[in-house]
Amino acid sequence: MPSFQQKFTLRMLLLGVALGLVACGSKDMEKPASQVAAKVNSGEISVHQLNYVLTRTGVGASSPETAPKIRREILDKLIDQELAVEQAVEKKLDRSPEVLMAIESARREILARAYIEQITAAMAKPTIDEAKKYYSENPQLFAQRRIYNIQEIMLPATAGVADELRGMLDSGKSMEDIANWLKGKEIKFAAGNATRAAEQIPLELLPKIHPLKVGQGLILQSPQSITVMRLAASQSVPVSEEAALPRIQQFLGNQRAAEAAKQEVKTLKSKAKITYMGEFSNAGTNAATQPAATVIQGGTNNSSNGSASKSSASAADIAVEKGVVGLK
Repeated sequence: MPSFQQKFTLRMLLLGVALGLVACGSKDMEKPASQVAAKVNSGEISVHQLNYVLTRTGVGASSPETAPKIRREILDKLIDQELAVEQAVEKKLDRSPEVLMAIESARREILARAYIEQITAAMAKPTIDEAKKYYSENPQLFAQRRIYNIQEIMLPATAGVADELRGMLDSGKSMEDIANWLKGKEIKFAAGNATRAAEQIPLELLPKIHPLKVGQGLILQSPQSITVMRLAASQSVPVSEEAALPRIQQFLGNQRAAEAAKQEVKTLKSKAKITYMGEFSNAGTNAATQPAATVIQGGTNNSSNGSASKSSASAADIAVEKGVVGLK
């Protein structure tokens, strides 16, 4: 089993893979002094490598006052990395099967990402009108944005329990009462209290939470679990259209690029000859027969919607922790 030092060295070696694929070249060739940021033993760190890291980490657009300090910090980290890489090569870690496999995996990932980025780079950017339309169609995220304090009780899915819990919510029972009832039934559960802004709640769930008044609640049910939620407090914190439009354009652009990438892969698959072998020969059939998770809403105290409604969703969709990517 590799030692801690070997694992650390391996990680540092892999950190240099991306830089090596982009800025590879013979170290025997002399670089102009202006292109070399630092010399480390027999190795060199180029300005191009430094700029690449700055670009990929998103700190390249720092203010003129902080830019020199940030560039120096990045360079120091690259020096640390170079020292570790040199030690890894000296110990011939770059020839080990594990490292070679990791390098090949990183290479494939980089090439695949580069192809998808090339496909999506040519796409038209979302317009201001599209962003304004999204703003007006999603008032709960912007003009009517709220910050919610939500009490939660989560428990494994048990037959008949959801109906009992919904009845307790409808009758105005407190979360403490519900917890005591579960204890009496010897049903294990986890309770918590979380404060989340509207953009930190899944879009599928937000329309169900937004209309709730303090004290009202709902129940989410999947094949694996049941979640009882009650709104303990809320605060109105709207976002103006002017402030929201740039973020909306970014979100719509990311959404459009993701959809284009998904469609491109689907097209490539339709044209490719793919044969699952051995134990994977039935992989497609097994995946298709997996049951879908469901969300069951109900139990809104004093709510006009007394009946439970059902809609299909994945487990990830009903996880409150998932936010709206791009709008944070």
